[in-house]
Amino acid sequence: MPSPHPPFASGAPLGILYEHPDWFRPLFAELDRRGVPHERIRADRHWFDPSEATADHAIILNRMSPSAWLRGEADAVFHTTQYLAHLKRLNVRVINGLAAWRTEISKASQLTLLQGLGLPYPGARVIHRPEQAAEAARGLRFPVVSKPNVGGSGAGIVRFDTPEALERGARAGELDFGLDGTALIQEFIPARDGRIVRVEVLDGAYLYAIRVYAPGDQFNLCPADVCQSVDGARLERAACAADAPTNEMRVEGYDPPDEIKRAVERITAAAGIEIGGVEYLIDDRDGQLYYYDVNALSNFVADAPRIIGFDPFARLVDWLEAEIGAGVAP
Repeated sequence: MPSPHPPFASGAPLGILYEHPDWFRPLFAELDRRGVPHERIRADRHWFDPSEATADHAIILNRMSPSAWLRGEADAVFHTTQYLAHLKRLNVRVINGLAAWRTEISKASQLTLLQGLGLPYPGARVIHRPEQAAEAARGLRFPVVSKPNVGGSGAGIVRFDTPEALERGARAGELDFGLDGTALIQEFIPARDGRIVRVEVLDGAYLYAIRVYAPGDQFNLCPADVCQSVDGARLERAACAADAPTNEMRVEGYDPPDEIKRAVERITAAAGIEIGGVEYLIDDRDGQLYYYDVNALSNFVADAPRIIGFDPFARLVDWLEAEIGAGVAP
């Protein structure tokens, strides 16, 4: 039988697997400030030996993003799957490991998970060829959107208001099937008051929630890219690129009902997600709540102390230090 926590070869107990060059600067800064030994592992430059009997680190924090393919790093998405499978074989402690990652990179899997939990989500069909779109959409409420199964930052999402528009779009090659050649045709839900709610968890437990107000058909709701609070105050966006495009999104802290907090904890537990976020909205037509996105990667909200009253990166590092100190690492 393998030991619960196998030995590791590196001098740093913590390895952080990531790809985006800007999102995690606050995390690295907090680790450096406290002197927590760690190694930054760029997924786009990483390789491994399958014959290894030990890992380089006792704990791996997986911060890889499925949207890497939008930045020319599609190979790193597939490589991450193989590396996490390798670490699973070695019985390495991985935060947001293989199960979480597989949920992250498949919107179809996210809906299957929600279905299994008996939680509401917008009706959808999973297709793999454009000529399937019109038939698959029968029975769905229009408008609908098409979206690649492997998503990230609202990539490839297109709205179609009528069945005829969807059929024309499919013939014209407007559907994006993304990395794995699979796409969803899903009901577009008009959000009440133009807002969605994102609920974050840390160590599988509720951490905070925010309400994001987005104009029109805005599909990229990365919380780190929201540039202003609801009162119009400019936010510091330390967690994303300094030249990130200005958008019209606004954000505020929010305390959702306890039943939603518990539902989000159920979702993330079922997905194997220890740190991440779940998004939901209220249908403006009938008041129905729908969960629609499950994220194993959380960038945290910009200017968090102003919006939610504390620094979630500090809470994250508190937890990482506790994991190291609890004997997970030698």
